[in-house]
Amino acid sequence: MSQTTVAPERAAGEQNGSPAGHPPAGGRPARRRTKTVQERNRPLWLLLPGGILMVLVIVVPLIVAVLMSTLDLDQYTLQSWLQAPFIGLQNYVEAVTSSPLLHSIWISVSFAVIAAVVTLPIGVAAALATQNRFRGRGLVRSLFLIPYVLPAFVVGTLWRTMLQPGGVIDSVLSGMGVHTGLWLNGPQSYWSLIIVQIWTSWPFFYLLVLAGLQSVDHEVHEAAALDGALWWTKLRYVIFPYLKGPVTLALIIAFLHNINAFTLPFVLFGVPAPQDVEVLPVLTYVTSFQSFRFGLSAAMAILSLVLIAIPLFAYLRAVRLDTGEEGRPA
Repeated sequence: MSQTTVAPERAAGEQNGSPAGHPPAGGRPARRRTKTVQERNRPLWLLLPGGILMVLVIVVPLIVAVLMSTLDLDQYTLQSWLQAPFIGLQNYVEAVTSSPLLHSIWISVSFAVIAAVVTLPIGVAAALATQNRFRGRGLVRSLFLIPYVLPAFVVGTLWRTMLQPGGVIDSVLSGMGVHTGLWLNGPQSYWSLIIVQIWTSWPFFYLLVLAGLQSVDHEVHEAAALDGALWWTKLRYVIFPYLKGPVTLALIIAFLHNINAFTLPFVLFGVPAPQDVEVLPVLTYVTSFQSFRFGLSAAMAILSLVLIAIPLFAYLRAVRLDTGEEGRPA
C-alpha cells in the first residue's frame, strides 16, 4: 500500500495543532494546564468558617475597642456606653502625656528584651548538653521542661513565697553573708521579675534549639570529625548555621510573650504593682478595673497593639510558608 496509516496519537496531536509526541502550542502539557486551571478555581468558600471565626474573635473586639477609646467611658456611663460622650483622640493624648504609659512601655520593652536575650544562651547550652545519648537523658529532658509546663499562676505564687522577707532566698543569701533587702518592692522588684521570667521561659528556647539540632545531618558531623574540626570550630561553623532559623523564631516569640506578660507580674507583685514593675498589661488592667477609666484603658490597649505589631510583623515574615507560587511560569 502506498498510503501510510496515521497513528491515533499523531492524529490527535494534529487535531490539536501540534506535532506528535510534543506538547500543545504554548509549550505546556495538557495535564499541567488542567491542573493549573483547577488550582485557580479552588472553592474559596471553604475558608468561610475560618473567616467568620476570625471576624468574631479578632475584628469585632478590635472595632469595639477602637470605638471605646474615643468615648468618655467610666463607671457612670458604662451601662449605656453607646450614649457616652464622644471625645475623639483625647484618651490617646491623655495616655501619652498624663499617664505612666510611656514608663510602662519602657519597663515592658526592656524587661522583654533582657529576659529573651539572657534566656537564649541558657536554652542553647541545655540543648547541646542533652543532644547526645547518655544514660538518663529522657529523665533529664523531662526535668528541664518543668518550669515551662507549670502554670504562670503557680510559678508566681511559688516565687512570691520564696522572695518574701525572711523567705527561702533571704535565708540562703543571709547564710552566705549577703543582705539584699526587699525583693518584691523597690528597684529590686524589676530584677526579681526578670529572674522569674528567665526561670520559667528558658525551656522554650531549649525545645526549639533541640529541634534545630536534630535537623543537622549525621553526615555533617562525620565530615567535621574527619576534617579534624575542634569542638568550638564545629559548633561555630557546622552547628550554629542550622540554628539560625530556630533561634530567630524563638527570640521573636519570647519577646512577644514577655511583653504581653500579665499573670506572672500580677501574681508576683499584686495590684497596684510597684512602679518599677508596672508593665503595660498591668497598667491597662489597673486603669480599667480599679480606676474605672474604660475609655482610657481602651486607648492604652490600642497603643500597646501598635507596639506589639512591629515584632509581630517580623514573626509573620519569619514563619511565612512557601506556597510554591514563586518562580512558577505564568
